[in-house]
Order: sequence, then structure tokens, then C-alpha cells
Amino acid sequence: MAVKNRARARSRRHIRVRKRIFGTTQRPRLNVFKSLSGIYAQVIDDMEGNTIVSASTVDKDLREQVKGLKKAEQAKVIGKAVAERAKAKGISVVVFDRGGFRFMGRVKALADAARDGGLQF
Repeated sequence: MAVKNRARARSRRHIRVRKRIFGTTQRPRLNVFKSLSGIYAQVIDDMEGNTIVSASTVDKDLREQVKGLKKAEQAKVIGKAVAERAKAKGISVVVFDRGGFRFMGRVKALADAARDGGLQF
């Protein structure tokens, strides 16, 4: 019962956040999702409805890098990778979407690593 309520609460928070946050072609949305086992980041253009770049702990390229690391360290690797991939596509400014999660722990680690990687938000 508590799990359903927790998931429902996060979903409601995410809907509330998404009312205000919208990714454009010039300033796409950096979306973060975390599960118990992994963390996922996408840069999304909401005008076109396309994911421009993504990185996650289940990526074939990044799976070996994050193996054996703590979850916060994995989030840093993913944040750095999504920033590098976005810069390669010519994206330097994004709007951050924390996905209904609190801005702490893995979400904050990913955001800080993306900032260090060159993304502005």
C-alpha cells in the first residue's frame, strides 16, 4: 500500500512540475528518472516530441564504467556523459526536470556533473 502511495505521490509531483517546465528546440528539457537499480537522463525537445540525447546506467557504452560504483558515483558518470553527448549535438543550455524526485542525492549528483560537463541550467 505504501509503495503505491509513494509512486502516486511522485507522479503527482512530476505532473505539477511539468505544468511549468517545457523544453523547446533552443532550450530542451533535461529529464531525470531514477529506479532502485539505475538512473536515466534524457535531453528532450518537447516541441518536436523527440529525445535528442540520452544516457543511463544500462547503456552499452556506460555499463562497464558504472559497474562496481556507488549509486551517487554512477549518477555523476551519467551526468557527465549526457552533457558530453548534448555538447556534441550543439546543445549547451537546458531546463532541468527532476521528474518529481527531491533535488538531493543521485539527482543532485547528476545535475552537478552535467553542469561540470558544460550544460547550463
